Amino acid sequence: MGLLDRTWPKLGRDLLFNTVASSVLIPLDLRWLVYRAFGANVAPSRIQPNVWVGSRNLTIGRGTFVNYRVKFNTFGSITIGTRCNIAMDVSFVTQSHELGPTTRRAGQLIADPIVVGDGVWIGTRALILPGVRIGNGCVIAAGAVVSSDCEPDGLYAGVPARRLKDLPVE
Repeated sequence: MGLLDRTWPKLGRDLLFNTVASSVLIPLDLRWLVYRAFGANVAPSRIQPNVWVGSRNLTIGRGTFVNYRVKFNTFGSITIGTRCNIAMDVSFVTQSHELGPTTRRAGQLIADPIVVGDGVWIGTRALILPGVRIGNGCVIAAGAVVSSDCEPDGLYAGVPARRLKDLPVE
């Protein structure tokens, strides 16, 4: 397989997901349809321009709001529930590396899915790492690094994120 054979799928993805779908020329209320047309499982939602999507391996639930410059690294799947709010510059990272030998510590590439429950609010510049499950009704504070699961209806903050407060359940 030559360089062009490996490059074309990436160019196509970037052209479709990260140029056309994320363009400011696509109306906000219709952008979800463009992502869906390109193969992502996106329900009616509001997705701002300049969102980066790695592949079709993305599910976004009905009524979710995704703000500017969110990054969905979809080497593993990412599932976002219904009625979520995702602030600017949030990164969802599904891939990492196994620990390698001294000569190259970043060993074999691995992936773990990310699952975000319903009604979750994720603050600006939060980082969601591989394999994390965020329970329904959670709030993830701005700048938090979420490296382990978050139980429902909690406020999580810090590096690494930890539960600071139980939130009221209605």
